[in-house]
This record gives sequence, structure tokens and C-alpha cells, in this order.
Amino acid sequence: MNRMVKVLAVGASSLSYPLMFLVMLVPLANAEAQLSYTKGQTVAPAYEGFEVNEDGSYNLLFGYMNQNWLEEIDVLVGPDNYFTRTEAGGLDDLQLDAYDPELADRGQPTHFLPRRNRFTFSVPVPANFEGELVWTLTTQGETKRAYATLGQDLLVDNMVIASETGALGAGRSDPETRANVSPTIELEMDRVIEARVGQPVQLVAKVTDDGLPMTFSQRRARAREQARERGDLEEEEEEEEEEEEEEEEEEEITAEMRALIRALNEPGRVTVGKTVGLHFSWFVYRGEANASFHPIQVKPWEDTRAFMNSPWAPFWSAPPIPEDDLWVVEVTFDEPGTYVLQARADDGAIYTDEQVTVNVTPLVN
Repeated sequence: MNRMVKVLAVGASSLSYPLMFLVMLVPLANAEAQLSYTKGQTVAPAYEGFEVNEDGSYNLLFGYMNQNWLEEIDVLVGPDNYFTRTEAGGLDDLQLDAYDPELADRGQPTHFLPRRNRFTFSVPVPANFEGELVWTLTTQGETKRAYATLGQDLLVDNMVIASETGALGAGRSDPETRANVSPTIELEMDRVIEARVGQPVQLVAKVTDDGLPMTFSQRRARAREQARERGDLEEEEEEEEEEEEEEEEEEEITAEMRALIRALNEPGRVTVGKTVGLHFSWFVYRGEANASFHPIQVKPWEDTRAFMNSPWAPFWSAPPIPEDDLWVVEVTFDEPGTYVLQARADDGAIYTDEQVTVNVTPLVN
């Protein structure tokens, strides 16, 4: 039996009646099998692969999957969140406890955002690394592990990251994407700062990028400019008009409705889809209490729901780049403590991370 989707109040008043009708009638395929949860579920660590450094050493790359759509879970470094070095297969038995406080902390997060978070952090290891580096994480009373090795099928480069995060389809490549380099972040502030509960603190970073990969509108503008230089812009415009007329005759629905259909249908490829375009976000990496950011930050996790502030969400587009490339954000903390904030500059395909530690003290009256 098909389940039907009803319109929720997200700009419903601005939707056309045909569009509202479409939203109400599009069935969710396999809805019974696609259970999802807002809270109460576990977090699973994930080994994404490894990078090779110029000196022959390696970076082991990790992420995680929080099965909740809303709940953000905190797990301090300790018996429930630790790393261990072992021989291959040494910790396959999840009942084995290999916690060693001297080896446990490898820079892993202790604050876990919702859903899939890929390539969240890296652990450097020497060129002679052998065996397994195992990340053990226990949430909701359930233990899960990620096993990092140097298997050749786990080698990661920028093309793999772009594909896995959704900027490319699986196995796709083009010269523009291969030429892309990561954005750069220059923190216009100290790496360790002080704050008080309830008082906003300013975070300032300068982010620069090479402009790749280009957004859809940039690609279209470039194509028009190239056509203008060739002197055949008028012919190209006529071809575009003919194509648009053919699409309208064949489908007889608006572009808005086509986009909605794409949002509600099952994925058309094996990887997630991600809208490219430079964006920059701060989020809590370590810290047990809530932090509020202003303006609201683009989500660094894969929120695939339509109209969400996420590059993986249908209808999302990259925000304007600020003047002088300076991204200014205010953060306010509800509770005292030591927090690690992570900044991510992402061009839609590859990224750069930086961290800032904030020591938050109680507000003195």
C-alpha cells in the first residue's frame, strides 16, 4: 500500500495549487521499509580511507553516521569513545574492551551531529604503520567499531572525496574537477579564546577559493559568453528556446514541479547528490552543551530533506560570498566548559577544516 505525502507549512502559501496537489499525491516508494528516527538511535563510527603524505606517512580519515535526524549526542573521550592500535582482527569481538587512556584520544569528535558526516577528521600515522587503528564508540548501550587499515582499495584523493560527498556521480571525472584545489582558511583570531555564558563571541575567518567547481549558473554564463565570442549567441538562444518548448510540450508541468518530483523520487544514482558552491560553517566538535550561531550556519551534515539549509537538500543554493572574503559569525554558549569549534570551508567538492578552542566561564553578576 502506498503512503501519501501531505503538505507541511513550509512556504505553503507561496506554492501554486497544481504544485500543492502534486505534493499531496506523490507516493513515497517503499515507505514501510524506510524508517527514520528523530532521537534515541545509535552513532556508528566510519573509516573513510587513507591519504598518502609527501613524506610517505598517511592520514587515516574518519567520519560517522548518527541515525537520528534531530538528536545530537555527546560522548566524551573515554571507555565509550576511544582509539586502539591492534593487529588485524584483534578487536573483531565487540565484547572485548581495549581502552587505554594514554592511547584513546586521537582528536575524534565528542559531539555528534545528526545523520551522515563524512571525512570529519584525520589521524596521522607513520610510513611503517601496520595492523589496524580501531575507533570504538558506544552509544545507547550499543558498541560499534571502525577499523582503519592501509588496504589499497581504500586510498583516497580529491576525486574520491568529491564523489563520496556527492559533487560527482560514482566513477565520474572531468578536467575542471581534477584541477580543483581546496579552499583556504585564515583565522583572523586566536586559536584559543575566552567567553562567558550568554555573551556572544565573534568568530572571523578569511576564506579564499579557486572558483572551482563552477555552479550551474556560472557554467551557463560561461557558455553564453563563449557563444557570444563565437558570434553565434543568437543561434544558441534559439536552440535553448526550442528545447524549452519541447520540454513543456512533453511534460506540461513547471520547472518547480519537476524539481519537487526529483526531491521526492528515489535517488537516481548510488551516491548522494550535493549542490556545489563555496560555503563556510562553524559547528561544535567537542563540548557537552548547546552553542548558538548567528547567522544560522549551513549544515555540514547530509540533510537531504527539501528546503533545508544543507548542500544535500533539494532547492539549496550557495550563499553570497562576503566582501573581502571575511566570514563573520557570532557564537553564544549556554553552559560553561571547554569547547572545540570546527570551521569547514567547502566548495561543494572538497574542503578545508580549522579548529578553535573556547574556554567558557560563568557569567559574573
